[in-house]
Amino acid sequence: MLRCLCICIMIMLLGTSLPRGLRAEESIPQPPELQSEAAILIDARSGAVLFGKNATERLYPASITKIVTGIIALESADPEEIVTVSKEARYEDGTRVYLAEGEQVTLGNLVYALMLNSGNDAATAIAEHISGSKALFADKMNAFAKETVGVFDTQFTNPHGLPDPAHYTTASDMAKIAQYAMRNERFREIVATDKMPWNGKEWQSQLDNHNKLLTTYEGTLGVKNGYTQAAGNTLVIAAQRGGMELIGVILKASTNKAIYAEMTKLLDYGFAAFEPRQLFAAGETYKYGTGAEGESPRMFVAEEELWTAAPKHEIADMQVDALGSVTMSTPSRTWTAGMLTLQTPPAESAQAVEAGSEAAGAAEDIEEEKAVAASGWELPIAGAWLLMNIMLGAIAYMKLRKRAMRGA
Repeated sequence: MLRCLCICIMIMLLGTSLPRGLRAEESIPQPPELQSEAAILIDARSGAVLFGKNATERLYPASITKIVTGIIALESADPEEIVTVSKEARYEDGTRVYLAEGEQVTLGNLVYALMLNSGNDAATAIAEHISGSKALFADKMNAFAKETVGVFDTQFTNPHGLPDPAHYTTASDMAKIAQYAMRNERFREIVATDKMPWNGKEWQSQLDNHNKLLTTYEGTLGVKNGYTQAAGNTLVIAAQRGGMELIGVILKASTNKAIYAEMTKLLDYGFAAFEPRQLFAAGETYKYGTGAEGESPRMFVAEEELWTAAPKHEIADMQVDALGSVTMSTPSRTWTAGMLTLQTPPAESAQAVEAGSEAAGAAEDIEEEKAVAASGWELPIAGAWLLMNIMLGAIAYMKLRKRAMRGA
């Protein structure tokens, strides 16, 4: 009996020592071991990094370059614009959709050809239509990466990703670029398309999306795969499950089969180990500190909903610093979850304005009273001074008159 009681107590103690939300039969998911050169997994909503391997190493991107070409095309011009295919686009190297010289195609259809069938000829036609040449379009791509997305370890020399020593990116940069691109609804629609009829001048067929996970991995939304001998296999994937969207990037995998297997492991880990967590609702405020003596505490506001991806099996603590930066921490990791905006509470602001107005009014009243008081004293003094001068004048006149009479 005593032995059974001890066993029960041990089981209870072991059960209470498990991380929150973890049942006895569950195990905490472990990060995958990847053979590819570089990889990253981020939460698409917040950008929080959930996994990384050589994420800032500069490598060739191959055709995932086309993510940048596609989003620039959609944001720079009307998809219904007509593009006339040049001779250079017609004879572009690599994967093609067999555009004919002089053929006219809508810009939107060229973006489909670019993102589904990875048409290098479509990439060149887009670049020439928007910027006049591939070189000028590359300048636009680089400006977009730095100024719009805010990444600085990426450089492009062409719109399609064919090898060039000066054409490189990182897993981290590509994740941020994909995060930006996937916020565009038209872009999301295009990269989620599996098949599309293609009635070209020289090629009547259908476009087949080269992204294999689109139809084999539950929740896949896009985005793009790539391959050159110099770059190896590259892949960017966005997938959504349980209210959480993840973006994974893998660079320089040895084979096409290996990169899809490793991306599956990466996404499986993300969905198993993390969960979405809302930190602030749009418009919600946060009071920082108590304020110095005689001062109010700082008030911050969330201009939009603030979410993060937190480990499922660990308790996460939130901290907000004096600048409004929101940091999450668990026993195993610490990460930045977003920013709040400093604001002056409307009620306090109104009170301050009212108090200021009252103070200004009181000051004006005091000045007016001084002026009135001053004017009340000045009039009698001026009158007395005038009367005194009249009297002195009269006395002097009388003395002069007496002297004159004596002399007479």
